[in-house]
Amino acid sequence: MKPMDIEKKSMEIIESELTVELDPVEKPIVKRVIHATADFSFAESLHFSAGVVPLMRRMLKSGATVVTDTNMALAGISKPSLSRVGARAICLMAEESVAAEAARRGITRAQVSCERALALPGPKLMVCGNAPTFLYPLLERKEEEELAVIGVPVGFVNVVEAKQRLWESDIPCITALGRRGGSNVAAAIVNALLYGIEGARA
Repeated sequence: MKPMDIEKKSMEIIESELTVELDPVEKPIVKRVIHATADFSFAESLHFSAGVVPLMRRMLKSGATVVTDTNMALAGISKPSLSRVGARAICLMAEESVAAEAARRGITRAQVSCERALALPGPKLMVCGNAPTFLYPLLERKEEEELAVIGVPVGFVNVVEAKQRLWESDIPCITALGRRGGSNVAAAIVNALLYGIEGARA
């Protein structure tokens, strides 16, 4: 089978096995996360703030910068689709100056990379799949930013609490409450948003 045929068949299987009623706008995103993880629990743990899917798609079409907390998430995002909609994706985590500043201040590289990203001009789609501390500067920001957040870090330490705070904030977001998540989940959400934009996928 060709790759697209395999994907189509996989989506058909997911559709047939879903037992949770989903919003039709959110459903393609949930299905792509399940496709990436084979984990149907995301049908219940993924939470979407009101109107966030069309908002994120508008941001992507307006040339938003997608900022990831890991190079793994960055690698999983479709660059051709980003290019077709006029957006770009970056990850600042591996920059030497980020590591140096984090060591000097006694905080994580994720926090520093997020702070630096927030200083960039234009709309930003902040994508967190691994480091919950990447969310901290977002939750503590004082100025209104043109941003939205995909917050799906995975793990045991500060993960559940950080995602709960994000969900209870006024920030437009998609989050996976609980421990589950990951860079592959984060990338799958971005790709699902992109693939829902006309002309983004060849």
